[in-house]
Amino acid sequence: MAEYGRQDPLEPLWEAIGDMGKRVRGSGGGGISSSLLRNYAIGALVFLFLFTGFYQVAADEVAVIQRFGKYVRTAGPGPHFRLPFGIERLTRVPDKRQLKMEFGFETLRAGTQSEFRTTEETRKESLMLTGDLNVAVVEWIVQYRIKDPYRYLFHLRSVSVTLRDMTESTMREVVGDHSVDEVLTVGREAIALQTREELQALCDHYGNGIEIQQLVLQDVNPPDEVKPAFNEVNQAIQEKERAINEALADYNSAVPQAKGEAEQQVRAAEGYSLERVNVAEGDAKRFEAVYAEYKKAPQVTRRRLYLETLARVLEGSGSKIIVDQQAKGILPLLQLDGLTTDVTKEKK
Repeated sequence: MAEYGRQDPLEPLWEAIGDMGKRVRGSGGGGISSSLLRNYAIGALVFLFLFTGFYQVAADEVAVIQRFGKYVRTAGPGPHFRLPFGIERLTRVPDKRQLKMEFGFETLRAGTQSEFRTTEETRKESLMLTGDLNVAVVEWIVQYRIKDPYRYLFHLRSVSVTLRDMTESTMREVVGDHSVDEVLTVGREAIALQTREELQALCDHYGNGIEIQQLVLQDVNPPDEVKPAFNEVNQAIQEKERAINEALADYNSAVPQAKGEAEQQVRAAEGYSLERVNVAEGDAKRFEAVYAEYKKAPQVTRRRLYLETLARVLEGSGSKIIVDQQAKGILPLLQLDGLTTDVTKEKK
């Protein structure tokens, strides 16, 4: 009996061990004493207590503790103690580890040269209908982590299966809103981003405790039956794009050059116009000055103008010829350029 008049709850166990010892001694004439059996039993209980009571949680996970099936607490990394003998059970949840799901293929061995395979099931989930009623084979990866272990374990049943179904449904919905060209070429990044956002919204709506970190489109191809025709179409589109780019390059080269030449001609015309205006204004002022002098001395001004005109006219001539009105012919008197020329002209 335990002290304070309370019965020892293990007293029946000790009594059973004592009876077992007595039977062993009675049958064998000696054997193991009841005290030794009790010591063995105590050692076994202590071992079970320690074995089922203490546990270690890794750095990248937490332990969710249930007492008789009811959630009581969440334990972080490190050594911990729980009620032994199955009273408290733990479930390890890798909340700091990045998990992934593959769609359209399966990874057999990851490494420098990874090995993949496709099955009938993966082919079915990767075959999708686009918005322009074409068919595309879409393979993608979802990377996620468990941000709420309690919701992950207790809020939904079969969370992994549900998440896979949600992901496939969301991808089919987004692909169905885009054309096959967008799915295969320019719209892949936008499709992946939209799918991730909508999938995260579904996870928050159902409260499964999952955070979608990344969604990556892997291989996106047309079905094998139409791949040759699709490749021809793609080649034609690429040639079209190349022709457009070459035309744009010629345009970007010719148009600026033409604009530059036009601007140059405009500036030259403006300069010529300004020059003509200035020359005209200068001639007008010079004429006014000459006219003012002419009014003062008409004879002198007239002769000066006559001589200046002769000098200007005869300045570029090679030979200077003086014509004597009284002579019977024309006589060259002076060769300014050093040349000797005989000129004879009869007077009419």
